[in-house]
Amino acid sequence: MSCVHCVNLIVRLFKRTKPKTIVLIGLSGSGKTVLFYQLRDGSFHRGTVTSLEPNEGKFVLHSELSKKGKIKPVHIVDVPGHSRLRPKLDEILPKAAGVVFVVDALEFLPNCHAASEYLYEILTRAIVIRKEIPVLILCNKGDKVTAHTKEFIRKQLEKEIEKLRVARTAVSAADIANEYMLGVLGETFAFSQCQNKVTVAEASGLTGEITHLEQFIREYVNT
Repeated sequence: MSCVHCVNLIVRLFKRTKPKTIVLIGLSGSGKTVLFYQLRDGSFHRGTVTSLEPNEGKFVLHSELSKKGKIKPVHIVDVPGHSRLRPKLDEILPKAAGVVFVVDALEFLPNCHAASEYLYEILTRAIVIRKEIPVLILCNKGDKVTAHTKEFIRKQLEKEIEKLRVARTAVSAADIANEYMLGVLGETFAFSQCQNKVTVAEASGLTGEITHLEQFIREYVNT
C-alpha cells in the first residue's frame, strides 16, 4: 500500500471515529426531553415530560430539514435526571462531542445546590477534562417572566461550585480518585478556568426558542 493510500485511510478512520453525539443532562424537570423533541421534530409537549429511560436518536435537526445540500445527522442522547440513572454517563460521555447541561431558570434557586453538585460531577470527570468536552449550560424556560437570567444563574453556579471545590479539597485522595482538580488553586472559581470550554445560554423548549442550543450543536458536530 502506498503512503498516499495509508494517509487517506488514516483520515477516513479519523473521520469515522470523531464524536457526533450531543448529550443532554440536568436535573429532573429541567426540560431536557422537551428540548430533545424540539430538536428532532419541532414539537413540544404540554405539561411535564418525564423520561425514565434515555431518549436517543440520530437525525437531522428539524430546523435544517429545508436546507439544501448534504446535512449530517446528529446523535442526541437525553439522559434522565434521576440520580440512579446517572451511571449511564460512563458509557455515553466517551462518545460525546458536547454536553448540554439543562437548568430550569424558573425554579432555579430551590434546585441550585443540587444542580451545582451534578454540574461539578460532570466538570471533574476525567473523560470530560482529558478530551476537553465542551459544556453548554442551557437556562431553559427563559420565556417566563419570573425566570432568572443566564448571568444570575452563572454567578450562583460558580459560587456553589466554589463551595464544593473548597470542601472537597479536604477529602482524601482515595475518595476523589476519579475527579480532577477544578479551577485555579488560590483563586475563586469561575467557568473560564475550566480546561474545557464552558458557556451559558438561554432557551425555551416550550416556545421553540432553541437557537443557541442548535448553534452549539453545529459548532461541534459540523454539517
